[in-house]
Amino acid sequence: MAASVREKQTAALKRMLNFNAPPLKNTSAEPVWKVLIYDRFGQDIISPLLSVKELRDMGITLHLLLHSDRDPIPDVPAIFFVMPTEENIDRICQDLRNQLYESYYLNFISAVSRSKLEDIASAALAANAVNQVTKVFDQYLNFITLEDDMFILSNQNKEHISYHAINKPDIMDTDMDGIMDKIVDSLFCFFVTLGAVPIIRCPRGNAAEMVAVKLDKKLRENLRDARNSLFTGDTMGTGQFSFQRPLFVLADRNLDLATPLHHTWTYQALIHDVLDFHLNRVSVEESQGLEASPAGARPKKKNQKSYDLTAADKFWQKHKGSPFPEVAEAVQEELDTYRAQEDEVKRLKSIMGLEGEDDGAISMLSDNTAKLTSAVSSLPELLEKKRLIDLHTNVATAVLDHIKSRKLDVYFEYEEKLMSKSTLDKSLLDIISDPDAGTAEDKMRLFLIYYITSQQPPSEADLEQYKKALVDAGCDLSSLNYIKQWKAFTKMAATPASYGSSGVKPMGLFSRVMNTGSQFVMEGVKNLVLKHVISSLIYLRETDDYRYFDPKMLRGKYQNLVDYTKARQGKRVLYGCSELFNAAQFMKQLSQLGQK
Repeated sequence: MAASVREKQTAALKRMLNFNAPPLKNTSAEPVWKVLIYDRFGQDIISPLLSVKELRDMGITLHLLLHSDRDPIPDVPAIFFVMPTEENIDRICQDLRNQLYESYYLNFISAVSRSKLEDIASAALAANAVNQVTKVFDQYLNFITLEDDMFILSNQNKEHISYHAINKPDIMDTDMDGIMDKIVDSLFCFFVTLGAVPIIRCPRGNAAEMVAVKLDKKLRENLRDARNSLFTGDTMGTGQFSFQRPLFVLADRNLDLATPLHHTWTYQALIHDVLDFHLNRVSVEESQGLEASPAGARPKKKNQKSYDLTAADKFWQKHKGSPFPEVAEAVQEELDTYRAQEDEVKRLKSIMGLEGEDDGAISMLSDNTAKLTSAVSSLPELLEKKRLIDLHTNVATAVLDHIKSRKLDVYFEYEEKLMSKSTLDKSLLDIISDPDAGTAEDKMRLFLIYYITSQQPPSEADLEQYKKALVDAGCDLSSLNYIKQWKAFTKMAATPASYGSSGVKPMGLFSRVMNTGSQFVMEGVKNLVLKHVISSLIYLRETDDYRYFDPKMLRGKYQNLVDYTKARQGKRVLYGCSELFNAAQFMKQLSQLGQK
């Protein structure tokens, strides 16, 4: 299997941090010490991929924001990793004038224009620092990789390419063009990093088609310039009929509005839904217990604690896609294993009369103590295991608090039945009217899913009854106003058939967890919309609604993708999106669109 996009982007960053030369492997030589200067965009790209320790191992002694107050360090080289914006170029020119560093390695996240390069050159000449500007590189890394095969286009200024920005009714053509250009630039960078020219498919008549046309043009223009093409050294070969190429399916969010609103039941999705989860870092509020006061006991102020959920966390990698009951059981199993190992070390120490001895003394014991020294040598590994157990205990407990207080199991189960057209054992109005069942936002999400997936909208009388119950529950109906317009415009009457069920039995999921542990193996709702589309596109079924682009071909015609899929031993699916939002953030955008 080829390297993942995470591995490829990480390798590109490490090369950049080694002055754009391949890092030396298995060398004991000290790295060249340097400082890293990045803007917020660069920080967001680096932080999910490289830890502070990894940066230090590569010789990064300081990492500072470009627009922060920075003191001169005249005997150290500086590596810059920034977007080529006017503000950033001006600040780089200011650094040159102020002679902050020994040498400057300028790395731009996206391609820098000729005019901006001339600005830098003029500033370097004026500051007599031409020789200090050692290298200037376009890195083509304008996207953020969160997992092996998942990326987002941006985090900073993401509202500029959001669902709201694209779908607002008063958008000007020039504004839409600018949004499409931003998306295309990030996608182009993604494929440069991946080292492959894709075959592009997209539905007709929406924003996805606009992106596809522009991306196809940008790729063709780069391939046409043989001397400067960014794809000449890729692994897929130069033949236009090479089968080692990705199929890139572009879809518009309007294809499926129900799934982003859906309450979920898997660990990672629940964390994203109910906690503050941002660029692989989750923040959890930890209560400090009670403190006495003249009026009686009151809760202390809660502390905010953050945890990184990384690829090195084996528990996270194994269980992030698991149903929550399984995760709770797995945490307990890990804790029991840890305690057993810890008790074994204590037992061996006790047998040998070594309570209170330090680890150094223990390691000096004779051969008959090999078992004990082996146990003690595993202490660092045990401590790391304990750290991860504590992390996931705290995170899972925070998630569980939301499940219990908001009855999220009830919402998940009910929404799944709505989406799969199963028999409902409770009326929608009862859940909306129940003051103990969820927040106003939970109720609004549930009703929107009902409205989106219904083949026939409710009658005016029923709708008024629902709206009154929602208002009484504290809901803002702006999002419903937009969904009504959207459904009328897109005529999505056939949409419900595109949703499927995971076959969850009609019983309370949370009560099942409490009564029988997590033996109830269950997957989340499957959204089959894209699954059917991709299946058709790979196996060349007739899909008149989907356009076809191949930037490597002179004329647009179909290539046999069946041979392409058969030629590969394993398939890899990469998932990317222009913005990664949870249901609350999506609801906010829908409400903005529905405001009158």
